[in-house]
Amino acid sequence: MPPRPIQNPKNPWHTSSVEWLEPPPKARLEVFQDASRSIVSRNDSPDLGFRWSINPYRGCMHACAYCYARPYHEYLDFGAGTDFDRKIVIKQRAAELLRATFDKPSWKGETLLFSGATDCYQPLEASLQLTRTCLEVCRDYHHPLGIITKAPLIERDLDLLRELHACTRLRVTISVPFWNVDHARKIEPFVAKPARRIQTIERLADAGLDVGVNIGPMIPGLTDEDVPKILEAAASAGARRAALIFLRLPKSVASVFEQRVREAFPDRANKILNRVRDARGGKLNDTRFGHRMRGEGPHARSVDALFQATARRLGLRTSVVPVEDEEATTFRRPPRRGSGEQLDLLA
Repeated sequence: MPPRPIQNPKNPWHTSSVEWLEPPPKARLEVFQDASRSIVSRNDSPDLGFRWSINPYRGCMHACAYCYARPYHEYLDFGAGTDFDRKIVIKQRAAELLRATFDKPSWKGETLLFSGATDCYQPLEASLQLTRTCLEVCRDYHHPLGIITKAPLIERDLDLLRELHACTRLRVTISVPFWNVDHARKIEPFVAKPARRIQTIERLADAGLDVGVNIGPMIPGLTDEDVPKILEAAASAGARRAALIFLRLPKSVASVFEQRVREAFPDRANKILNRVRDARGGKLNDTRFGHRMRGEGPHARSVDALFQATARRLGLRTSVVPVEDEEATTFRRPPRRGSGEQLDLLA
């Protein structure tokens, strides 16, 4: 897919906006270093099944039009459009900061989710390996974790994932919102094809890992008919779990998504947007806890019923989110060199 011109919705934190007198230049990749002193974020939403998440990257080269993390880029003085896709902020000290977090007496070892916001296996990870070094820290501390990604790049770390699976609780979830390849390319342009992601599920499952599929987001009027096909393919590949999350369009995401849909699907854009409004009380988004992850109304209920029935038929466990803390933690701090502590050879 050729580079796209710079295009961002107005940043609500700016008092002025840019208007191009000529066609805007192409968006080019820029990488910035994050100087944050922390790496773990706390989540207090009752809609999610985890409290802690880690994001080694801010912004995402996958360029998914629906990504709910886009507005966070505006806090960095960037835009939520092509800036989010091409101005990537990296946390170079991610592993060091994570180890420091685990060493705090207050840290209890609750499940840590990789990719609570942006994909931890986006293309830059191939060279920077920030996610891999953080996973190595989790292995050293036997820390329970979950991973959500769209990227087959996760297969690079199969050796490390096997080690984690052997010493702690690990759940991996692969996001597959589309089955139609053409539709996927238009809305999530720089992600591997759906069938390739199913192959990743198969490879993870063959390695003995607990892997699931996330139909997130489900876009009404566009991906409804994909739901059974995704579930059938994922189950055949070895997935154990499935989740369905209705499309969310918070803040500036709504304008990014609407523009992309109108450009990509001019003949059905109104149908898609009206279906979203029908499920969101006449709006494009619903921020209420308990409602924002699932739609309302007849169409949303029918898609959810189809999802649940198909998942039951295929033997897939279902949940809104794929990470839970129903088991005791395996977390333990490794002995420090020179601390006088002895290794437990039977551990």
